[in-house]
Amino acid sequence: MIASGVAGRRITDEVAQFATLVGSDDPVAVEGNRTRWDAGGPATGSPRIVKAPAGVVQYQPDEMTVKVLAGTTVAELDRALAGEGQRTALPQRGGTVGGALAVGENHPHTLAVGALRTAVLKVTYVSADGKIVSGGGATVKNVSGFDIPRLIVGSLGTLGCIAEVILRTNPIPAVSRWFHTLADPFAIYNELLAPAAVFWDGSATWLLLEGHEVDVDHQASVAAGIGELTPVDGPPDEPGLHRWSLPPGELQATMTKLEGPALASIGVGTIWATEPQPERPLSPAVEAIHDRMKTFFDPDRRLNPGRHPGRR
Repeated sequence: MIASGVAGRRITDEVAQFATLVGSDDPVAVEGNRTRWDAGGPATGSPRIVKAPAGVVQYQPDEMTVKVLAGTTVAELDRALAGEGQRTALPQRGGTVGGALAVGENHPHTLAVGALRTAVLKVTYVSADGKIVSGGGATVKNVSGFDIPRLIVGSLGTLGCIAEVILRTNPIPAVSRWFHTLADPFAIYNELLAPAAVFWDGSATWLLLEGHEVDVDHQASVAAGIGELTPVDGPPDEPGLHRWSLPPGELQATMTKLEGPALASIGVGTIWATEPQPERPLSPAVEAIHDRMKTFFDPDRRLNPGRHPGRR
């Protein structure tokens, strides 16, 4: 059930029950739909598995915010928002809201919807000692405590168990069109004002343009000046299960070195490939920061034991 435009309870019963479930003693891990259960390495020590509560708590279309419980599937949230012509930056990969935030991977159309971390206005989580903690603000204008949501996103549940979040929404565009071209993807990305996505497999390019029809037509004419465009239904399927993350400036050189099929997201720094990304050890300085954060949030190492956000 969705409470639209109505002030929600400060702490829902579901969140309180979840805090009791997480507890404060034994090792514990939160389970979503297990779509990225291997992210950060396997959990060690046979932790107790718990599930976060599900449901859309409060949706305010006029404010473009939605409060949702972490166990809600992204598909369910998408359906709820679509009725008001809105969407979020959460990637649709069959997982839950909390799982998507814990893994922290951006939407394939990040150029259009924005980075995942910037979409989280407020997060409520259960700490390692079983307490309910909140950070962030309920509106876009409230920026207090934004460091907490951005720490929790991508932490793989090692700093806290996400219970509930308030997300920023944005409008579903009036027009959305895909094009295929053999033009240089970097030239297209640099020339266009606001491409929604530019994918490249090393030889061919797929371009997504979104917005009002007049704007899409104008951007398409600009792109056509770089290379011939052919309208298509969508991009190719991602060629593999392995997602690489690297600086956008390294995409071109990395793509030329890959032996198997791969698809790069230009301007974002993401490659989907059939081969796994070589592990990049964290520098001693970054590892020390991670260790201090983990000690502060979870001194007994009971949350998702064994997993490490630096391992993907």
